[in-house]
Amino acid sequence: MRKFFIAKAKLQESYLLDRNSFHFGVLLLVCVMDQPTLKLPTSLHTRLQQQLGEQFSEFLQALEQPAPVSVRLNPDKPIQRFQHEAKVPWCENGRYLPSRPRFTSDPLFHAGAYYVQEASSMFLDYILKQIINPEVNYRVLDLSAAPGGKATLLSALLSLDSLLVANEIIPSRNKILRHNLARWGNDNHIVTQSDPKYFSKLPALFDIILVDAPCSGEGLIRKEP
Repeated sequence: MRKFFIAKAKLQESYLLDRNSFHFGVLLLVCVMDQPTLKLPTSLHTRLQQQLGEQFSEFLQALEQPAPVSVRLNPDKPIQRFQHEAKVPWCENGRYLPSRPRFTSDPLFHAGAYYVQEASSMFLDYILKQIINPEVNYRVLDLSAAPGGKATLLSALLSLDSLLVANEIIPSRNKILRHNLARWGNDNHIVTQSDPKYFSKLPALFDIILVDAPCSGEGLIRKEP
């Protein structure tokens, strides 16, 4: 697969004596480059091959494919858009899109009608539905909640009288979390910016604690090979 890259280099900028206009010299460079071949570090290659066994070749093939685009619809803000797209099997409100639109130009995105999220992350919906009764009120802690994918999913599953504590210690990510939860629209949550160790002072307060522990990031390899 080949990609074309266009680069502009400004060669000269000179003002005329009357200062009414100026000239630009612009050079356009068109280059043809081969897309870099995915090559895993040897240690990672060996470990994944041992872990996945016969499925390792399928894993490598998947990494060579473009990442699918998916969104999760907000059940409290129903829209017709995306309703006829392919469903994510493990998430009732998940949808696969045939291409990636410009989400930031879509008013429905800014209104919180849907959340852009990878389908694999939506598997949490299937897990939580095994333990959450929508008729019961829960106190739930999302310990590392930014940017808000898990938190918005939890907010949609929990009753309005439940309490979701969405915690994110990093200030810049906390800001994004607050913005995404506000856009999602439910008010059954609060956002905190605490070191996780301080929640140990609240034993037995939460019915559910969700921890998205740091991972090795294999799912991001095809995005940044």
